[in-house]
Amino acid sequence: MGSEKIKTVELGTGGPRVGVQGLGCMGMSSAYGPTDADEARATLERALELGVTLYDTADVYGAGENEKFIAPFIRANRAEVVLATKFALSVDPDDPSKRTVRNDRPYVRRSVEDSLRRLGVDEIDLYYMHRRDVAVPLEETVGAMAELVAEGKVKHLGLSEVTAAELRAAQAVHPIAAVQSEWSLFSRDVEDGVVAAAAELGVGFVPYSPLGRGFLTGAFVNADKELDASDFRRQQPRFTGANATANAALLEPVRRVAAAHDATLGQIALAWVQQQAAGHGLAVVPIPGTRKRSRVEENTAATRIELSEQDLALLEPIAGQVAGPRYADMTFTSAGRE
Repeated sequence: MGSEKIKTVELGTGGPRVGVQGLGCMGMSSAYGPTDADEARATLERALELGVTLYDTADVYGAGENEKFIAPFIRANRAEVVLATKFALSVDPDDPSKRTVRNDRPYVRRSVEDSLRRLGVDEIDLYYMHRRDVAVPLEETVGAMAELVAEGKVKHLGLSEVTAAELRAAQAVHPIAAVQSEWSLFSRDVEDGVVAAAAELGVGFVPYSPLGRGFLTGAFVNADKELDASDFRRQQPRFTGANATANAALLEPVRRVAAAHDATLGQIALAWVQQQAAGHGLAVVPIPGTRKRSRVEENTAATRIELSEQDLALLEPIAGQVAGPRYADMTFTSAGRE
């Protein structure tokens, strides 16, 4: 397992060429409890050996600490990696459930300078607007981002958790390489609008949490009882109480498909996301997050699994039966505005 390099794909028309699976780096320094820093650094290296070239972070992850953490790896492998980071979102350190979003021009410009400094690079390959501030015209935000491209500080632009209409408005200002939103067997609301818009416009799609924040792997059932007190998932409605119990039962068809392929539950969940590329006619590059080399090997092996029509039919009903929203406050998501 994990001995073969993954294939590559162009992430959106004119976008960067990347491995068909990326790596979400958030958990290496925030959100998911204590981290083994040495193992996390080794995971970055192993991912690159396996052909993973898209590395995803954000200024809000660990209040800048995640950018600092991956910076030495990025600089050491600058010619091979595609660096993605984001701006717009900040979290109250005393109450992580409290979020602030800013999209105004001065904030965009200050944010990119701060990220460049923390990362120790001259240019960001893919720069995302992390969340949408509806009080600021989208044209102002994307216009400010376009200026960063013209100045050589950013190569490609991305948007996270935007609606179809917002993506079209942004594309009218400057080409967008990728949309990043949650998309998994448990979370399919993006299929109602923005996925089709991305396909129409030639924009790539980067699904975050393609493993349902680990729930789809069977790694835990109830966040309150099994996860560290600092773990972000304890705040998410799907993973606690009666919702968690109901949702755990939905993994049964995933287990059946996994057994048929001699695969893990996580591999089937990833294979399903990756096969959406053909079904919807656009580049799809999921970014499962992990801090362990063994998981990167497992995850990248999923790119070689092809699910049959029968498999897909078994998995199709799952999302419609999920109990609870993906966030307690959905106003920060595309589904909250679509």
